[in-house]
Amino acid sequence: MVCNRCVMVVEEILKKAAIEYNQVLFGEIHLREELPLNQQDSLKQALEKIGFEMIDNHQSGMIEKIKKYIIRKARNEVDDKDRRLNLSSYLTNYLHHEYTHLSSLFSSIEGRTIENFCIEQRIEKAKELLVYGQKTLSEIAFELDYSSVAHLSSQFKKVTGLTPSHFKGVGTSKRKSLDAV
Repeated sequence: MVCNRCVMVVEEILKKAAIEYNQVLFGEIHLREELPLNQQDSLKQALEKIGFEMIDNHQSGMIEKIKKYIIRKARNEVDDKDRRLNLSSYLTNYLHHEYTHLSSLFSSIEGRTIENFCIEQRIEKAKELLVYGQKTLSEIAFELDYSSVAHLSSQFKKVTGLTPSHFKGVGTSKRKSLDAV
């Protein structure tokens, strides 16, 4: 789950299945009590119908947490204190594991590095801001903590194959949903 709509859909599934829960967060469901196996299976099937996967092991759960924190950091949806931290320190602070452990776990499961995932998330946010057309490329670079417009443009072209100005002309057809990144 990577957006508020995803959380609302999962909450609706839980209500329809009469499963009591305390809270649904991005990537997590906090149940009031352990579910019987038949109810676990039903929930798993309902989630799969809408394209979600029920994660019931520690490694997969940790990957989802890593993604959740990377998305927040990459999209600059963090407070000023966290904004000043580099990605490795930020993840270490919130996930309470050494960055080398998080990085090797992420790479082994996802087949890409944490850094690549973060760059893809930043570029998706840049695409979103470009499509809206309310900010200049300089403002976007500043908002996403790029050192320069040239650095943003270089990464943008590497990820999308297009320059930011060309992308802006092409528009929304090249955007991906967050869960497809």
